[in-house]
Amino acid sequence: MPYKLHFISLGCAKNVVNCEQMMDLCRQAGHTLCPAPEGADVVVINTCGFLSSASEEAIQNILQMAELKTLGKIKKILVSGCMTQRYGEDVPTEMPEVDGILGTGSYKDIVSAVEAVMSEEHPRYFASIDAPVDEFGRVLTTPPWYAYLRIAEGCDNWCAFCIIPKLRGKYRSRPMEKVLDEARGLAEKGVKELIVVAQDITRYGTDWDGKHHLAELLAELCKMDFHWIRLHYLYPDQMDDELIDVIAREPKILKYLDIPLQHCNDGILKRMNRRGDKAYIEALLDKLREKIPGLVLRTSLITGLPGEDEDAFEELCQFLWDQRMLRAGVFPYSPEDGTPAAKMERVDTEEAERRAELVVDIQSRIMDEWNEEMQWEVLEVLCEGFDGQSMSYVGRSRAESPDIDGKIYFSADGDVEAGTFVQVRITGVMDGELTGELVE
Repeated sequence: MPYKLHFISLGCAKNVVNCEQMMDLCRQAGHTLCPAPEGADVVVINTCGFLSSASEEAIQNILQMAELKTLGKIKKILVSGCMTQRYGEDVPTEMPEVDGILGTGSYKDIVSAVEAVMSEEHPRYFASIDAPVDEFGRVLTTPPWYAYLRIAEGCDNWCAFCIIPKLRGKYRSRPMEKVLDEARGLAEKGVKELIVVAQDITRYGTDWDGKHHLAELLAELCKMDFHWIRLHYLYPDQMDDELIDVIAREPKILKYLDIPLQHCNDGILKRMNRRGDKAYIEALLDKLREKIPGLVLRTSLITGLPGEDEDAFEELCQFLWDQRMLRAGVFPYSPEDGTPAAKMERVDTEEAERRAELVVDIQSRIMDEWNEEMQWEVLEVLCEGFDGQSMSYVGRSRAESPDIDGKIYFSADGDVEAGTFVQVRITGVMDGELTGELVE
């Protein structure tokens, strides 16, 4: 019997892909996908559980759906993803409103889970998180001009502060022919910006033969009909010269690299099981900037990690200022149960949060300087539509990745179709974001 389903995806781009796969499996099974939860037979909440704050967001979403369930506006609630993988034993006990749960190894079981909850059963599906990556179709939920391409699952880095390997399993690369087939399909659908994602894309293929295959994959993707190819999560210790040369050589690969560094202090890096030291990181960044002119660098930084005293924190601030990292996600350290770092001595959460605010201030000053440098420059911008609030068009340049970076707002005399690339002359700044005008 067909049912009406509504999906909610929380967390990272990899979660978006998993949710899109579940949606396609359900659609193929004859179920109807609803744009809003009201009126759905089953609401599926695909959760993040990377940090405690992500689990709290998931809980809030579950409680909101539980309220709709109480009002009779939905019938059943299914919860999948990292939070259920992490707290599988607790979710049914603590949240009786939830009718069924699926771990991160059981996205393939979504159709069975839907049928089970509608038969008044309470499914608990937890398949192996180390199995080969499931290959499914997808219902794209992003705007038609960009899509994520997930090339691997899991992680083998085992950073001391991170729970991901326990939630997502060991590193498993998707077969290259499967990745390329999916990419061709996305190009045929009109996707113009391909965003290559994994927990660590630089390790792609190392689980096959110990060799890096990302450069080879990117060279093949560049032969396809994409305008932009964006790379997310390149681990610094895995970036070899072949990869750097491909990024520098291929015009389709955006000169925007997301390299999570987390910190720069040698003692902290070692304690957190990060490969490479500060000297290695600085040499790598120098090499990247030398080979890739105009490079935009994004990173993630954690304040208050175990071992971060005032001197180490000052070192981090000076490093960020010296390196002029244009984009940075800054997070106060969150001790996560089940990680080695959670047992180490550290500053309290309030101090970690204070330090994060100071790093954000430095980052804002770096951004302000870059915004000033961009004045009167002409940038290639992917238009994403008209913004009624600012009464201008809105889009992104190579320096802005969707959902995590800002936007560019620009005026135009005529109509500009969403999903088209245009030239925009930058003429100002609005709330820290660039503004400009269309160059005819």
